[in-house]
Amino acid sequence: MRLLDQINSPADLKRIPREELPRLAQEIREEILSVVSRTGGHLAPSLGVVEITIVLHTLFDAPRDRIVWDIGHQAYAHKILTGRRQQFPTLRQWGGLSGFLRRSESPYDAFGAGHAGTAISAALGMVEARDQRGEEHRVIAVVGDGALTAGMAFEGLNHAGHLKKDLIVILNDNEMSIAPNVGALSAYLSRILTGHLYNRMRKETETILKQLPGVVGAPMLKAAKLLEESIKGLVGPGMLFEELGFNYVGPIDGHQFEPLFQTLENVKRLKGPILVHVITKKGKGYAPAEGNAYKFHGTPPFDVKTGSVKKSAALSYTAAFSQGLIELAEEDPRIVAITAAMPDGTGLDRFAKVYPGRCYDVGIAEQHAITFAAGLAAEGMRPVAAIYSTFLQRAYDQIIHDVCLQGLPVLFALDRGGLVGEDGPTHHGVFDFACLRVLPGMTVMAPKDENELRRMLKTALGLPGPAAIRYPRGAGAGVPLERPIEPLPVGKAEVLTEGTDVAILAIGSTVYPALDAAQRLQTEGIRAMVVNARFVKPLDRALLQKIAREIGRIVTVEDHTLFGGFGSAVLECAAEDGWEGAPIKRLGLPDRLIDHGPQAVLREMVGIDAKGIAEAVRALVEDKPSAVSRQLSAKG
Repeated sequence: MRLLDQINSPADLKRIPREELPRLAQEIREEILSVVSRTGGHLAPSLGVVEITIVLHTLFDAPRDRIVWDIGHQAYAHKILTGRRQQFPTLRQWGGLSGFLRRSESPYDAFGAGHAGTAISAALGMVEARDQRGEEHRVIAVVGDGALTAGMAFEGLNHAGHLKKDLIVILNDNEMSIAPNVGALSAYLSRILTGHLYNRMRKETETILKQLPGVVGAPMLKAAKLLEESIKGLVGPGMLFEELGFNYVGPIDGHQFEPLFQTLENVKRLKGPILVHVITKKGKGYAPAEGNAYKFHGTPPFDVKTGSVKKSAALSYTAAFSQGLIELAEEDPRIVAITAAMPDGTGLDRFAKVYPGRCYDVGIAEQHAITFAAGLAAEGMRPVAAIYSTFLQRAYDQIIHDVCLQGLPVLFALDRGGLVGEDGPTHHGVFDFACLRVLPGMTVMAPKDENELRRMLKTALGLPGPAAIRYPRGAGAGVPLERPIEPLPVGKAEVLTEGTDVAILAIGSTVYPALDAAQRLQTEGIRAMVVNARFVKPLDRALLQKIAREIGRIVTVEDHTLFGGFGSAVLECAAEDGWEGAPIKRLGLPDRLIDHGPQAVLREMVGIDAKGIAEAVRALVEDKPSAVSRQLSAKG
């Protein structure tokens, strides 16, 4: 019988003999690998923190003690050990476990997180709440070394060092390699530096030296501190964290139970902010993930034996963007590309291979990425900031203040626009139209297919001010790519089918479902015009006025929240231009967060697939409420 099958809570884990824990770690890795190979998910990060997770849940008393995981994609072992083992096969599936942390899913998920860099700030808030209430539990933040490229992480460290409250930060470092002899020395010194005897001697020595006359005591105290720092300098970058006010411990081997237990048992007794530096191997235990941790950071379903992923025959939007940008950069040496720690996810890894000197990965630092782009644009370059829609939200002030206020020609290439699927509400890019179209001088576009995406790139790079192109996750429509790339007329929509009964105004990924809906309606005698809007801003007002005057009935469709999006822009146009007697039905996302699940399931649920569009058009023509409207009203 597996040890894992005996564990339904951390209380069960605490009864497992420590000599059996390596076996348990192997069983957890096998479980993660088995499930993620079927569901997809964040494999390499979770494989790397199995031992850390076991030790934390053995030594600490969660959920009374708060364990705050940064992002949450490293928390699969945490889910398995906290009562969700039997549900783990439902990971990222509709109605199943979230791929990230979720407070509503389990009391052990102390803080929900899908964006990096938040754990230290959240944990510090919990520490302060604990102390305000006079409680005594521990708070532990687990952050990856990648999260430390986020400025917010250092803001949290800086504040924690200032407050001097009891907080443990586990720095999971899976990038730095460390030689065996150094690793053994560092583990030994870490146990010494956290031991009761050492810390008592440290405090007593400091007290004695402070009592000596200034001409003697001050230099000796300074010398003692320099000696301590030199010792820590032998084993890792501790001086930085010490200067921030933390007691630095490490680095230690994150895959060896004995040093982890000894160090953290000592750390539990210490006061003040403490940072424990742990070295791990991303993808630990699965050779393909160890050899290519980036590929298996977040992966679709794959073959466990080979590590191979089944690919779509159609070109993805991400690949079409990358290819188009490479072609345009050959024509224009001013074009440079910027990514915030997602070169592979945004396709800029391909661009970097062709133009290594013109591609910048700034780390998990979206705010810096945008102002960096603004600086480039101010000097005559044509920067393209390729960032997931959900992550661009983190740099909204920079978009307004540093780009739009100065009218700088920065192009925002927003991958993963709309409902992204299994990653769920932390990653759905469904607020970008509303956020961006309100900004003066901003042009906002969304392509119906991969070829139109390339044409929008050409269009945007010819504009004198800022622009955004928003496109979905996944495969394109499979259309041929035109060469050379021709720009689009700015603010002009495209009529795809003629009709006299109703006009369907669709944008981006909803255009082809709208065409499908029109074909279904034609068999019923309903003739629908389908318009590919192309632009959220500026709208094709002349075409819209013609449609309102000649057809009257209008349905707008978007993969975006209904508040402030494309449909809202059409309503504003109608109000401003005085469309009389032209009923407008908007289809999009309701005023609630949409859960995780396959894109097709989610789009059907909110009524923006072909079936939902056809039903809404039919109801408008027949002048009665649609079932989709009733469903969303009931839910929302």
